[in-house]
Amino acid sequence: GAGGKSIAVDGAKFGKSAHGGAGLKCTNCHADIVADKLPHRDRQKPVQCASCHDQAVKDYAATVHGVSRKGGNDAAASCADCHGTHDIRPSKDPESRTNHANLQATCLRCHGAEAVKAGLPGGDIGSKFDDSIHGKALKGAARASAPECTDCHGTHDMRPKSDPASKVSRERSPDTCGSCHKPEREAWANGMHGKLRQGGVLAAPGCTDCHSAHGIQQHDTAKFQLQVIEECGTCHGDYVDTYRDTFHGQVTALGYARMATCASCHGAHDVLPASNPASPVSPENRLKTCQKCHAGASANFASFDPHANKHDRARSPAYYWTARFMELLLLGVFSFFGVHTVFWFYRSLRERLARGRGNGKETH
Repeated sequence: GAGGKSIAVDGAKFGKSAHGGAGLKCTNCHADIVADKLPHRDRQKPVQCASCHDQAVKDYAATVHGVSRKGGNDAAASCADCHGTHDIRPSKDPESRTNHANLQATCLRCHGAEAVKAGLPGGDIGSKFDDSIHGKALKGAARASAPECTDCHGTHDMRPKSDPASKVSRERSPDTCGSCHKPEREAWANGMHGKLRQGGVLAAPGCTDCHSAHGIQQHDTAKFQLQVIEECGTCHGDYVDTYRDTFHGQVTALGYARMATCASCHGAHDVLPASNPASPVSPENRLKTCQKCHAGASANFASFDPHANKHDRARSPAYYWTARFMELLLLGVFSFFGVHTVFWFYRSLRERLARGRGNGKETH
């Protein structure tokens, strides 16, 4: 019957699986099956993977999936959801669900478009990842080395990002990214952001703050270069506001990327304060930085303040007093002509009323 056909199909899969190839039998996983009492019931009890994979199961119990399962959330991924059931294959097998080429599709069974309906954390991560530089690399010539989900999140030790032990926590995410991007990780660690993190200031930006987590874009595209200005503004809002007042800021706001952005002057991963002689915006290097775009720039040209703030008296005294003078001038002009307009209106009204009374007397 239909049940017999299903068993035969599963048997064929099992024969080609890692377990079947190792000589295991059904009863090695389904301990509740009694060999001499067949047929067994249709739905067996969950298999105990720990009987062979003790360490992996212990690791899984502490993961976001394992904790969710223990809390009664049956939608959380189990061993079978990732590895399969009777068709489990080694990860090196091209047909394995956990093979490097297939793992993205396996994870997106839960974390794709259906995640929005199910209310799973992160929403539709699949669409973000597909459009990212990593997702595109997985579909191209670099697919063998391009990172997939477990390269960042781990496998049996996958934990929520709120867990300090997670590979994607704020504490550890720079090291996770640095496993592939070593020069960038080193430059970041030597910059002011990295040093703040090393000093325990976890609010200081790391990789995902600027590049995002799943939707990472190619850094040299116009789209990224323009969007990252706003990312800088999440911490340095006052500087982005003053930048937007400049020619560079006005043009980038129109969508043109061939203008100086934050990274053009301050650097990208190795951002340093202006007081550091190695900084691109230090007095020692500022002219050289300007000359990258303005070849004929002079020392006087480099004295331009790209973040002049009309509200900061200490940083920009000339700009501050000029702004105060303009405000007073505007206030004086509008006040004078406002009073003038009121008196003019009063005079006009009196004349209209006087003409009206004169016309009334002539009629009588």
